[in-house]
Amino acid sequence: MATMLAQPPIPAFHANIPPMLRTTNMVINPTSPSTTHQKTQSLRFGECPPGFRPIYRVKVAEQTSGLVGDETPTQIKTELHQALQGINRGIFGVPSAKKSEIEGLVKQLESQNPTPDPTVNLEKVGGCWKLVYSTITNLGSRRTKLVGLRDFISLGDFYQNIDIAKGKAVNVIKFDVRGLNLFNGRLTIVASFKKAYKSRVDISYDNSTITPVQLMNVFRKNYDILLGIFNPDGWLEITYVDDTMRIGRDDKGNIFILERSEENLI
Repeated sequence: MATMLAQPPIPAFHANIPPMLRTTNMVINPTSPSTTHQKTQSLRFGECPPGFRPIYRVKVAEQTSGLVGDETPTQIKTELHQALQGINRGIFGVPSAKKSEIEGLVKQLESQNPTPDPTVNLEKVGGCWKLVYSTITNLGSRRTKLVGLRDFISLGDFYQNIDIAKGKAVNVIKFDVRGLNLFNGRLTIVASFKKAYKSRVDISYDNSTITPVQLMNVFRKNYDILLGIFNPDGWLEITYVDDTMRIGRDDKGNIFILERSEENLI
């Protein structure tokens, strides 16, 4: 008399998975590797031959994570602008937690750089830019002097004008002197640059001036600190540049974030 082979019951957890989220494969494994079958028996669909057991595999559909890595450059820049609020471009120091937050956002932007070969596309770099953040650190006596300078000097915007044709970078620091009728003072630093690699330029200091000239006596002792803000000597790696923002890292490990200026104030 023929023996009917019943299909094993489907586990409860498997039955509850919606049809669109599972794929069931039945793999036939022998219970004993040494078993030899001499006969071939006709089986119905879904039945297992004697000595075999079914193994079920369940695949669940994957879902997108929605994590930070999915953010667009526009979204990251919005977060970066918020993080830069109230820190005065980082000139007088930034708390470590805030610094880490900013650098994390910078790395996210760098990973999505739309211009990986900026020295090949220098038109993206040329023009006028405004400094919005720098990690240049002034410690010890240098920091004391800079903080002391803040007591009677009001620093305005920092601009950088890149002249591609001449290979020049003109940096301008604008300021006011409190208690004196000297307004719109400025420190101008001129540097030359040349291509080094696809994303790097070598920079060399040319000259600098303070106007009006009467202010030179005020700044003379702190001149090296002011020159260091734009760090005119060394090399600069352009790690991100688009139509509105540029990020660079120099040979001393500093980060510079600049935004394109609609007005050429230089």
